[in-house]
Amino acid sequence: MNLIEQLTSINNAVNGVVWGVPALILLAFVGVLMTVLTKVFQVSHFGHWMKKTIGAVFKDKQVTSHTKDKSISQFQSLCTALAATVGTGNIVGVSGAIIAGGPGAVFWMWVMAFLGMMTNYSENVLGIYYRRKNSAGEWSGGAMYYLRDGLGSKKGCKTIGKVLAVLFSVFCLIAAFGIGNMTQVNAISGNMQNVFGLPTWITGAVVMILVGLVVVGGLKRIAAVTEKIVPFMVILYMLGTITIFFLHIDQFGAVFKSIFQGAFGMQAAAGGIVGYGIKLAIEWGMKRGVFSNEAGLGSSVMVHSNSNVKEPVMQGMWGIFEVFADTIIVCTLTAFAVLSSGLIDLNTGKLVEAFSSLTKNDLVATVFEQKFGVIGSGFIAISIALFAFSTVLGWSHYGTKACEYLLGEKRTIPYRVLFVLLVFGGAVMGDNLAWDLADTFNGLMMIPNLIGVIALSGVVMKITKNYVDRRIKGKTDIKPMLSAFPEIQKEQEARED
Repeated sequence: MNLIEQLTSINNAVNGVVWGVPALILLAFVGVLMTVLTKVFQVSHFGHWMKKTIGAVFKDKQVTSHTKDKSISQFQSLCTALAATVGTGNIVGVSGAIIAGGPGAVFWMWVMAFLGMMTNYSENVLGIYYRRKNSAGEWSGGAMYYLRDGLGSKKGCKTIGKVLAVLFSVFCLIAAFGIGNMTQVNAISGNMQNVFGLPTWITGAVVMILVGLVVVGGLKRIAAVTEKIVPFMVILYMLGTITIFFLHIDQFGAVFKSIFQGAFGMQAAAGGIVGYGIKLAIEWGMKRGVFSNEAGLGSSVMVHSNSNVKEPVMQGMWGIFEVFADTIIVCTLTAFAVLSSGLIDLNTGKLVEAFSSLTKNDLVATVFEQKFGVIGSGFIAISIALFAFSTVLGWSHYGTKACEYLLGEKRTIPYRVLFVLLVFGGAVMGDNLAWDLADTFNGLMMIPNLIGVIALSGVVMKITKNYVDRRIKGKTDIKPMLSAFPEIQKEQEARED
């Protein structure tokens, strides 16, 4: 067995763990735990968090106004986080889940999104609570900081907190080059070549220049671009899928019936293996749900922590909305477009015979091409390009923060240069072991992050109760919990909002 085969074998084994059933059970457990500890915050305070997030975008200038310091606005932090999470997983990932797990996989995507709302909420609450400012005056936060300063502050946990923080940062840095860069650009160049006949090297060169112009300018420039491109691309894609929705409105009942039947094994299973069908629906639905919104991976916390917000719960609510928008809205619209198209037999949950050769990469494009001709497939190619490009921008910041934690602020400039150069490599390279390794390291981020969230779940519960008592129940005799560090707590208390 040569080196490549050995690496492939090892990677497959590790990948089977980090994206396998045990990890999905752990993710679900954390989601249930945080949902219970916060008293089902995503439901009990639904109106409040909707009002304070997307509802405030049109009413509260503080949510969208650009800051003079090194922080970014709450809306910019959301857009940059969505830039990284709303990606090819919302199109290709949903298609793959349906092909592998049937319509029932969509139900389990919803389940993971419901639980993931509170996992993402908890990550962001901890991110704000344990963030610090670097020497340049920019906020630095994320799993590595609440692992080191939160978990590490517990008796006997100082060393394990530091070790887990370093491991998370290493996994993040590697994932940023792979899943956050080269694989995304490869998807762009492949689509441009297949649909428009554009050579991959031309696409690679153009995307590298565009990424370079944004990334080298740092977080402020990334946020300024993502707050424009993300709403545009999400609304554009939603308009396309909503059009399909209304064209297929007569299939509404049949589609949702198939989703619930498939989720609980009530469809006609091939060979009568009902239990196996349920297993596939659960496994693929949960897996692709997590892959789409990244709740539990600890990735988006690194940009949410740069928000100018002072209340940890306020940024936590943006985390809830992020998962809601990504999975409940965008992924559901993709799923309906696919399931109402006639390409999937809703009775068996399988591709119809005439389209059995379709893969996850071309299923949605085929749906749109059926309705709108070549314009439809071109629309999906452009949507994938925008989604993937925005993902590259978001992940460039995640990698920057991991590099800063591991190597210091001065090393972030060489990192950004290397990140930009690898864009071209991703465009011209074919599928290989590098893609699988990147997927594995992306999943590995989850383990130290979830350990931190579980260990600090009590802190999240206290901060949430503190906020609810003050801001929702109107109690005035309670001191706010804004930071784990006295000097930052004092500074934030003095701010006028």
